Amino acid sequence: MRRAVFLDRDGVLNRLVARNGQSVSPRRLGEFALLPGVRPAVAALQRASLLVIVVTNQPDVARGALTPAELERMHDRLLKAVPIDAIYACPHDAPDGCACRKPNPGLLRRASLDWNIHLETSFLVGDTWKDIAAGKAAGCATIQVAATLGVPVGVAADFMVPDLPAAAEIILGELERRRGNARWQARAGTKAQGNRGGVGTRGR
Repeated sequence: MRRAVFLDRDGVLNRLVARNGQSVSPRRLGEFALLPGVRPAVAALQRASLLVIVVTNQPDVARGALTPAELERMHDRLLKAVPIDAIYACPHDAPDGCACRKPNPGLLRRASLDWNIHLETSFLVGDTWKDIAAGKAAGCATIQVAATLGVPVGVAADFMVPDLPAAAEIILGELERRRGNARWQARAGTKAQGNRGGVGTRGR
């Protein structure tokens, strides 16, 4: 099975848009702009043999404020600019009660089936508590960027960082740490087997 990094879109890969005094998702292609350092960060993750998959809530589709065609144009631009493997988008709003809208883990689980992903050794990077809750529900390690206030108890991320490049550094460091632990466990297992053989020999 493969490992993946699941990325929220808005606020992680692209800039949020100021609208009515709030920072929200873009609704037009002209508003869609990548954040600094996104492309090299994603490229570094892929060099580490990680799938990079976007999982994004887009409730403006259900609200009639964003057309599916405009959303598709944004995602075409994203795929051309950044080496992403796939994009999974939930077009529903909260009242729809779907399984794919974060904080539900439906998008991650669907991707895991499509790409043969081992969720428990994968990562999620997001900027809201809903992202983190979805990642935790799927069993992923979670990283929150540009942390927002009002995070419910029990959904704190495993790591907090300022942006995606910093999250990529954390992920690559975690992979190296896991490899080191695996090597140590392998050596310990070999030594244990050798010790058991010695005792058996002496017992004869």
